[in-house]
Amino acid sequence: MAKKTWKKSATWMAAAAVVTGIVAGCGTSSTNAQSSTSTGAASAVNPHPSVKIAFLMPETNTSPRWEYDDRPDFIAAMKKLDPNAQIIYANAQGSEATQLQQVESAITEGAKLLVVAPVNGFAATTIVTEAAKAHVPVISYDRLIQNAKVDYYVSFNNVEVGKLQGEYIAQHTKKGGTVVMLDGAPTDPNAKQFAQGAHDVLDPLFKSGKLKLGYEQFTPNWDSQQALTEMQQALTRLHNHVDAVLAANDNLAGAAIQALEQQHIKGIPVTGQDATDAGLHRIYYDGTQSMTVYKPIKEEADAAAQLAYDLITGKKPPASLVNGTVNNGATNVPSVLLQPIVVTKSNIASTVIKDGFTTWARIKNPAEQQ
Repeated sequence: MAKKTWKKSATWMAAAAVVTGIVAGCGTSSTNAQSSTSTGAASAVNPHPSVKIAFLMPETNTSPRWEYDDRPDFIAAMKKLDPNAQIIYANAQGSEATQLQQVESAITEGAKLLVVAPVNGFAATTIVTEAAKAHVPVISYDRLIQNAKVDYYVSFNNVEVGKLQGEYIAQHTKKGGTVVMLDGAPTDPNAKQFAQGAHDVLDPLFKSGKLKLGYEQFTPNWDSQQALTEMQQALTRLHNHVDAVLAANDNLAGAAIQALEQQHIKGIPVTGQDATDAGLHRIYYDGTQSMTVYKPIKEEADAAAQLAYDLITGKKPPASLVNGTVNNGATNVPSVLLQPIVVTKSNIASTVIKDGFTTWARIKNPAEQQ
């Protein structure tokens, strides 16, 4: 959802070049701006014929994580489980039509399984329909495809993400304080779940008068410029009487902070999500953002790869992996729900640094201030 640093992007690009060279020496690889197929060498441990799996991501404009975290993490995990697996990768760059075309292309190429993070979770029923025609199962990745018979869902507990943000606001906002909520993209089902979790915590406080909801808005495409405009409108409407901002991710938090600084408002709690380098910089060095919710992407990609491997090898995924269900309007989708983690100034070292998710150097000098 939020942008990663250019330095991390450059690191992945360099790594990708090395991987491409290795693959070229032992298998086949084709790459263009939209998609690529990666084939590993045969393995005595995995003698079955290679299986093609499509890993289809939504965009890079507001969320480079898909390209620079999810993609390499999933491919690495999948290759570890099955060196014979062929990964068809494509990124829709924010276009629903492009993503549908990529689905159709992957199926034509022989993909036996789709792992899809939809551009628009509510419009992606067509993806499942196309897959069903070819008897290809679909794993909904990170974002849940709505109103369709999705086979599995892999994500973090998104309602819990919102609860963690709401609890922080509840605990750090003065009594009677006015809260602004910037909720994220209305086409992203995750944004609805984040908001649901936050309201589960905050609505009783709004009702009792312990806190006041001054302004709330969903932000199309998680766009920071739109969020800046929304925050400016909120400040105008509330005559700058804002005591807390629940921003659904670090990208929106950065926009909210920019608007607050324009009005010389400091020292109020501002939430975030994604543990971006820019967000962590604001938390640790600037003190303008209060917290972020860290979702270890490698755990998500690893879980998706394990689930994919179980499906293509005809195994029933264990209960230790598939640990819940989420209703998408059509069915209760068997789900892998991972736990998010609150990160504040006090535990950056023991969370994102310890996990190798980022480094102090990147946090100190993020390439992009969001």
